[in-house]
Amino acid sequence: MITAGIDIGSTTTKAVILGDTDSYSYALQSTGIEINAISRQVLKEACDKAGLKIEDLDRIVATGYGRISIPFATTTITEITCNAAGVHHLFPNASLVVDIGGQDSKVIKIDDQGRVMQFAMNDKCAAGTGKFLEVAAQTLGVPVSEIGDISMQSKNKVTISSICTVFAQTEIVSLIARQTDKEDIAAGLHESIVSRVYGLISSVNPDPQAEVVLTGGVAKNAAIVQLLERMLGRPISVPDDPQIVTALGAALLARKLQD
Repeated sequence: MITAGIDIGSTTTKAVILGDTDSYSYALQSTGIEINAISRQVLKEACDKAGLKIEDLDRIVATGYGRISIPFATTTITEITCNAAGVHHLFPNASLVVDIGGQDSKVIKIDDQGRVMQFAMNDKCAAGTGKFLEVAAQTLGVPVSEIGDISMQSKNKVTISSICTVFAQTEIVSLIARQTDKEDIAAGLHESIVSRVYGLISSVNPDPQAEVVLTGGVAKNAAIVQLLERMLGRPISVPDDPQIVTALGAALLARKLQD
């Protein structure tokens, strides 16, 4: 059976094609206003990489914010469930998932079968998300892909007191005006994000020995990983492709659908 998972996130759309041998191919593009068209493009690209056509797919599961806008999907499943399934497949012993995406952050407690036991989500504010980092990087005049490395060069971290992205941006501008080093501002921003995420983690009462997996695009930021490890007092696992874990979970769950 060949299945596909499409994760239509707020900033990026991802597609994973999963074969019988658990080998997979994937593609991703920025999510625009034409969700249906972008989803088809990403799915076709992932199929091309696998040497397949969309018609070869047995089942397609859509997940993420835009899942209800995909008419060609077999069914839809929430991103919480799909993320948990993807993490369990890659890290069978994991019991806590931290997902930092473009515009929300999630913490998911899962059992030994990859089923969701409890979760907490920050989806009302951009604080503690990739958007927060993106806005901060633009204000500092640095590429968002480099802001993590820049923060790790800090020698005198400053505190960013605003948890609101808009107010934090104003605070950054004020710090720049006072000639504060961008490395120190970036370090403060990273600590602000991780503190917000740590609060979500605490709300689900995780096992102190839980194996933690970090997913989402922000998982590529080494500074975030290091800070979170320091706060939790334990190592964190990061998938090779942290952005596509939810789409992979959707493809895996597609296998379990009843005909």
